[in-house]
Amino acid sequence: MYAKVVAGVPMLIFFLSLECHLSSASVNEPLTKRPDRSRMPESKSATPKANPHHLKTNPHPPKTRLLQYCDRDIIFRAYPELHLQIIMTTPTSIMTTPTSRRAILLLNLGSPDSTATKDVHRYLMEFLMDKRVIDYPYLFRKILVGGIIVPFRAAKSAEAYQTIWTKEGSPLIVLTRQLQSALQGQVDVPVEIAMRYGNPSMEAACTRLLEKMPDLQEVIAIPLYPHYAMASYETAVEYATTIHQKNKYPFRLSFIKPFYNESHYLQALGEQIRPYLAGDYDHILFSYHGIPGRHIKKTDPTKSHCLGSAACCSTPSPAHATCYRHQCFTTTREIVRLLNIPEEKYSNSFQSRLGKGWLEPFTDIRLEEMPKEGIKKLLILCPAFVSDCLETLEEIAIRGKETFMKAGGESYAMIPCLNTHPLWVQALAGWIRDYAGGDTSMILE
Repeated sequence: MYAKVVAGVPMLIFFLSLECHLSSASVNEPLTKRPDRSRMPESKSATPKANPHHLKTNPHPPKTRLLQYCDRDIIFRAYPELHLQIIMTTPTSIMTTPTSRRAILLLNLGSPDSTATKDVHRYLMEFLMDKRVIDYPYLFRKILVGGIIVPFRAAKSAEAYQTIWTKEGSPLIVLTRQLQSALQGQVDVPVEIAMRYGNPSMEAACTRLLEKMPDLQEVIAIPLYPHYAMASYETAVEYATTIHQKNKYPFRLSFIKPFYNESHYLQALGEQIRPYLAGDYDHILFSYHGIPGRHIKKTDPTKSHCLGSAACCSTPSPAHATCYRHQCFTTTREIVRLLNIPEEKYSNSFQSRLGKGWLEPFTDIRLEEMPKEGIKKLLILCPAFVSDCLETLEEIAIRGKETFMKAGGESYAMIPCLNTHPLWVQALAGWIRDYAGGDTSMILE
């Protein structure tokens, strides 16, 4: 969606040259066997982070129920060739005897209330005026966003949303609600959702939680971003904290850490990918959301490590805890190791770029180049997202396919996000259960 905000607006070239930076965070074993919940070692040179988790299976599981993997309408309208799955899962009761009055809050990015231009305009203003998205002084940001970007882009962005909108509404909102329902089936505490931008708001979610549990003691917020970035994970945490303090809510607010290398998240992502590897393909592209290089440097606590050398992401450093680029590369490295993908058959790229200074290589450029390099059959996924949205369904599944096929590609398959994959739901529930049992290793300090 970021790319849509300014694409095709000539008068923004000047601002893009000033770097108007926008940004947004063993599988081969039987699935019934839960491995140790420790995080995967990030590299031989890096220091592994011990994080022991143990998700016990219920010896008397409830009756199997049907989980809607994702709304067919959402994917088919955006990408008719995409294979959908209806997944059977056996929920496991995770918190049968809560030790305190807790609740869960799933935090996602957000979406316009409708495809009407006025709703998209309002959403873009809230989104792009976030100082962690466009990190310029307020006055300049106000002029740029309110006077140039949004007036020119609202109508075109509304058209893009129309290509993926469903009768239930925004795909991201619909899929997040489905995740809420799936997780609620595995825990015995209330689960609500809130968006960083748009509706449902943080205040509305907290109000619903307090209505359900007036003596609520703690809310465990889960920002649905695997990797740390100032315009995704960081802004979600800061916004939720601000709302919590502003409203003087009586409960404590805790956050789940970025989970880019958490073993059960990786297992879920690996199993989402695995069926596609059984087919004929030349290459698999891990397309992460792009961010400006300056954002990487801003979140570097050492102020010297990130982007300081070609090997910065593989050289151990405290900066890796908040380095989006390192965390993206780590996710890819662990997934290809788990799935035994040959080194020559995968690569990383970054989508939704704006101007110079953004992380490279760029997804749209690579999609044009790959057919000329002999890569005719492509698999592509977007691991920076756990829920399919405009950036996956429109930018990658529709426009990305058009670019690749026009350049000489023969087949193109986008692998859906995790959405409500059973292993993903179990991973979320496992983090909550472990925390209820006293394990704070997945809690942000």
